[in-house]
Amino acid sequence: MKKITIAIDGHSSCGKSTMAKDLAREIGYVYVDTGAMYRAVTLYAMRAGLFGPGGAIDAAALEARMGDIRISFSLNAATGRPDTLLNGENVEREIRSMDVSERVSQVAALPFVRSAMVAQQQAMGRDKGVVMDGRDIGTTVFPDAELKVFVTASPEVRARRRYDELKAKGMEADFSEILRNVEQRDYADSHRAMSPLRKADDAIELDNSRMTIAQQKQWLLDRYREACADKAEI
Repeated sequence: MKKITIAIDGHSSCGKSTMAKDLAREIGYVYVDTGAMYRAVTLYAMRAGLFGPGGAIDAAALEARMGDIRISFSLNAATGRPDTLLNGENVEREIRSMDVSERVSQVAALPFVRSAMVAQQQAMGRDKGVVMDGRDIGTTVFPDAELKVFVTASPEVRARRRYDELKAKGMEADFSEILRNVEQRDYADSHRAMSPLRKADDAIELDNSRMTIAQQKQWLLDRYREACADKAEI
């Protein structure tokens, strides 16, 4: 069976990464979490002291340091899923913190950051056989992907999922703060000048507000099989 490119876009905390990881493992494809890449750049900027007292980032300073930022992924034998490495350091836990969540949309909106990350993402998926999730995969990174899915859910449902995820990891979490962050990121992601979050014209929309993980997994697997069948007929 010929391999295809699968692009999964959607709002923050809607479960698209879990869906993408599970599908990639099920069908033997490479999984790339593009959101983690932007989070890693954000963590680098925080550690380098590039955010001012008011929360604004020194974009010029970050642009000058982009050559020092190396992002890669390493398979976690315990979880069976890839962890994010920043300059060789496993930062999977750190990039999921609320501090990073509060700042990542600002970093991801910077044109030079997006250009650098998109170039890396396109290189990762050049040979197909890849499942990639993010905000602009089906519209910018892989506009010719054979399967495009746009995932969404209500802000309240997404905030609850994020809250439960943080608590399960033993991290501090406040539901009201998380809901506010979800709504702010929705606005920032959808209104940035470069590669804003939007549903591709040929994407299949999935509102998973009332779906279990098992139901989502089966739904996506069915769409994959349909896309492969369509490709075989061409």
